[in-house]
Amino acid sequence: MDQSVSDSGWRGSQEGWLEAAYSSLIDSGVDSVKIQPLAKKLKLSRTSFYWFFKDREELLSALVGRWRDKNTGNLVKQSEAYAESVAEAMLNVFDCWLDKDLFDSQFEFAVRSWALQSPDILEEVRRADHLRMEALSRMFTRFGYDAVSADVRARTTYLVQIGYISMQSKEDIAVRMKRIPEYIAIYTGQTPQQRELDRFFSRHSYKPS
Repeated sequence: MDQSVSDSGWRGSQEGWLEAAYSSLIDSGVDSVKIQPLAKKLKLSRTSFYWFFKDREELLSALVGRWRDKNTGNLVKQSEAYAESVAEAMLNVFDCWLDKDLFDSQFEFAVRSWALQSPDILEEVRRADHLRMEALSRMFTRFGYDAVSADVRARTTYLVQIGYISMQSKEDIAVRMKRIPEYIAIYTGQTPQQRELDRFFSRHSYKPS
């Protein structure tokens, strides 16, 4: 059954409308997230939208909430996850860059593009950037770095990744995995232990050649 159809039957579902809005945002930008095109996409009536959302603005607000909960929420959680060393803590954060279930880079790019035309969304993005860098800074502080060093390392870690996303840079998985130990060493000042790398590679079903 199409995911837009649930026990709500002919009306679809709130999640179905939200998923269609997400797909349109990713593919064509926020201007494409409109009720009538979404209804056509879902093969539902336009009026069925109003069972779940008051108006388009409420749908857009739900999209922002989904982005906030997923990308910011998971990055913060990963920065707080248990680790034996700062190198392993950074590998936990790197899980976000390789697992779309943790951090959706396409969603991130779409929201940042949206922010270019909306002061309100720009403020949401700035707030997210602050929360994420603060979380990374706390991670470094947890492992004994002073406040200035923790802040600079957090900013370096985060801004490089946002650069990857903004430039829509693509890397072969083998190339990216080969580079990761050097990134960890640069960001943390520590070289990850082989056992830490092995656990990381295993999480992502990667076997070094």
